[in-house]
Amino acid sequence: MKWNNLNLEWNSHIENEAEKQELAKKVASKVNDGDVIGFGSGSTSYIAIKEIAKKINNEKLNILAIPTSYEIKLLCDRLNIPTVTIMEYKPDWSFDGADEYNDKNWMIKGRGAAMFKEKLNIVSSNKVYILADNTKYVDRLGKNHSIPVECFPEAIKFVKKELEKLGANECNIRTGRGKDGPIITENNNLILDAKFNEINEKLEKDIKLIPGVIESGLFIGYNNVEILK
Repeated sequence: MKWNNLNLEWNSHIENEAEKQELAKKVASKVNDGDVIGFGSGSTSYIAIKEIAKKINNEKLNILAIPTSYEIKLLCDRLNIPTVTIMEYKPDWSFDGADEYNDKNWMIKGRGAAMFKEKLNIVSSNKVYILADNTKYVDRLGKNHSIPVECFPEAIKFVKKELEKLGANECNIRTGRGKDGPIITENNNLILDAKFNEINEKLEKDIKLIPGVIESGLFIGYNNVEILK
């Protein structure tokens, strides 16, 4: 997001914005007074949060948000939505977007480099709504996106070798976003984007067992997840 006349705006074109707006209305309709809600990151969550803010103002609701990134916390502050941490409160429910999902509700997330906090919200919530427009469904997980893996910086070479042993045929340190050099996460770590031709039900756990891995953007077998379409 970017500041423009003291208002936070998304810093790039939002694809399928009309469909995402409909998803935002669906998730906003689930907000009740007193809820503690985990707020995801990404463009779909950005639209949803603005819609939730409208409902809060119109119905004079009081909620608490657990944001998954600094940019989402800034957005909440701008929209006068109080924020707390997951150390203070357990979310009643959460919402987020996805980069890909399949018919088993397995997902790849983390293009915004916030998958660690996103996963914390998901595993801590009784119910999670994933806002996924029709471009996010794939018949084979990993078809369009690599799996982001957040790594302790000094372990980056070791993690890369271990990911290749697990079947990664491409594994690159994430760079970009107008920055010279690698992307640094909000946890002061690096991200490896690992491309797998095949993703099995053990891969998320196998990646997490690699020393130096903080978290991955692979989400497999989360029974509290419902895809909102």
